[in-house]
Parts: sequence; structure tokens; C-alpha cells
Amino acid sequence: MTVRTANLTVILLQLFTSSLYLAALVASFFASAVTRAFGRKISMFVGGLNFLTGSILNGFGQNIAMLIIGRIFLGLGVGFCNQSVPVYLYEMTPANLRGALNIGFQMATTIGILVANLINYVTSKIHGDNGWRFSLGLAAIPAIMVTIGGLLLPDSPNSLVDRGKRQGGCCRRSVALKMSKRSSKILSRQARNLSKCLIHQRTSLKGRIGLNLSLPF
Repeated sequence: MTVRTANLTVILLQLFTSSLYLAALVASFFASAVTRAFGRKISMFVGGLNFLTGSILNGFGQNIAMLIIGRIFLGLGVGFCNQSVPVYLYEMTPANLRGALNIGFQMATTIGILVANLINYVTSKIHGDNGWRFSLGLAAIPAIMVTIGGLLLPDSPNSLVDRGKRQGGCCRRSVALKMSKRSSKILSRQARNLSKCLIHQRTSLKGRIGLNLSLPF
């Protein structure tokens, strides 16, 4: 192997590794707008679909270009899911469980890293040259779960109100909180306050840009 060939191999390896993180960084900017305009569940569905596409491309990859494209799709999935999943959990979880489930998202990510390393260890023992395909292709399992969840899960009340569907948001929140008809005035007041908060969040561009920059990391 010549020095030039070795340098090219190193560059391709760096590009393969970093493409996921660069794609996640870029996607986080667009994911915020998609999550706000179309809802949390649509953003989760888009993220899961990108995950699924990336895992299929990597599992059946025939060359380095196909692997890098697959990693880019995986990065897009990271950007969208990191934006929408924590927000969805926060909005749909009762106050007494909200902190636990949001921390659970981070814990699940850490457990996923551990499981991925264990899978890499097991697949490295497979005879032949196809062990890495199993390692990369198995990412399709959680991707399918996220994609199906994005289709079946209900949208959050905050998302409905944010998109102008105030009546639907109030009904969804009343069902979630099991409120009686006598609580309708309180519910309407909460909806008005929520609308004001969402308008304030839209005007807070600086905070949103800072959040987008921090999400991939």
C-alpha cells in the first residue's frame, strides 16, 4: 500500500465516521421547524424512516459511497429524533413522571451504545466477511419501532395548539388528565396560556438556535 493510498483510506474512514455527526448537526436545524409545523409524531416518523433507510443501505452496502450515504441518513434520523422525542415525552407525560421518562431517554441511549458494542463484539466472531453487515443492519430493528411509533402514537396537546388546532389540543389534554366538564374553564385558560407561551417561544430565536447547535452533541 502506497502512502497516497493509505492517506486516501484514512480520509474515507474519517468521512465515514464524521458524516453521521455532520448530518445530525444539519438536520437539527430543519427538525425544529418540521417539529413545530407538522407535529412531534411526524418528526419522529421522519427520523425513524431515515434511520431505517440508513440501516438498510449500510447492511447491504457494496462500496464506501453507499456506506457514507447510509451514515448520512442515520445522522438525519439522529437530528430529527433528538429534537422530537424528548419534547414529545415532556408534553405527554404526567408531571410526576416527566423527569423520570426524560432521563429514561438518555439512559436508553446509553444502554443502546452498550448493546451496540456487544453486538459488534459478537458479529466480529462470525466467520467470513459479512459480520459487519449484521452489525450495521441490526439498527433497522429500533428504526422500525420508531417509525411505527411515529404512525400510531397520538399527537401531543401542545403540538395541536401550536398548529392552531386549539379545540383538538384541549380535548386531548382533557382526556389525558381525565378532567370533568366543570374543568372546562380551567382547561380553556390553560390553552390560552399555552398559546401565549408558544408565541413567546417562536420569538425566542436565539434560544432555539442555541438548542439546535447543542442537540447533536
